[in-house]
Amino acid sequence: MGMQAALHLLYPPQCISCAEPVISDFGLCSTCWLETPFIAGLVCDQCGMPLPGADTGERAICDDCMAIARPWEQGRAALMYQDNGRSLVLALKHGDRMDLARPTAVWMAKAAQPLLKPGMLAVPVPLHWFRLLRRKYNQAALLSAAIARLAGLEHCPDTLIRKRPTGTQDGRTRDGRFANLVGAFRVPDRRRNLIQGRDILLVDDVMTSGATFACGTEALMAAGARSVNVLSLARVAKDA
Repeated sequence: MGMQAALHLLYPPQCISCAEPVISDFGLCSTCWLETPFIAGLVCDQCGMPLPGADTGERAICDDCMAIARPWEQGRAALMYQDNGRSLVLALKHGDRMDLARPTAVWMAKAAQPLLKPGMLAVPVPLHWFRLLRRKYNQAALLSAAIARLAGLEHCPDTLIRKRPTGTQDGRTRDGRFANLVGAFRVPDRRRNLIQGRDILLVDDVMTSGATFACGTEALMAAGARSVNVLSLARVAKDA
């Protein structure tokens, strides 16, 4: 009997969401799979929002991205932020479920395929040091590190820093979200050479209005990045 088989006898694989028995490690049971809103088919090329219609291979842009200037090039998300998608995000973000970074990064890496470029650098959206001290980990950094391993990208978790605490974005209007983050990010001097002329994959757990990604992108471009694409685990619906 192999080591893996022996471990499965002692510790049978469990659903990462509800802990019910499953066939393989880091998987979802059939019920949780059906309740997890994976994004597939035609999506907005800039934010990853699902769109009606068939995917013909042509670039599609949602109404929001046509109305709001997006400083990044392309964007994708693996899940919608609803049902079990929301539960998984909250468990990773606030429930100390750091183990969720590995399986969810697999979904994100698959969604990110159209965004990937040779020599790309994976960068997480940062937490302010005070929030990081309280939470003890940055979920975006866990995701970006796992995605970098899967996609064969270089990873640098401190390429961006958050200069000031910005509080929660919950409850703010779209304009309020953007205003709250103006000037919040910067690239430290020690990382400027790393990103000069580089294509960047900016990673976060959730995209709502796009304010966080926009401010992060602007800081990266100002420091010399060639381009920025954005990737989130979950995308909030427009009316959420």
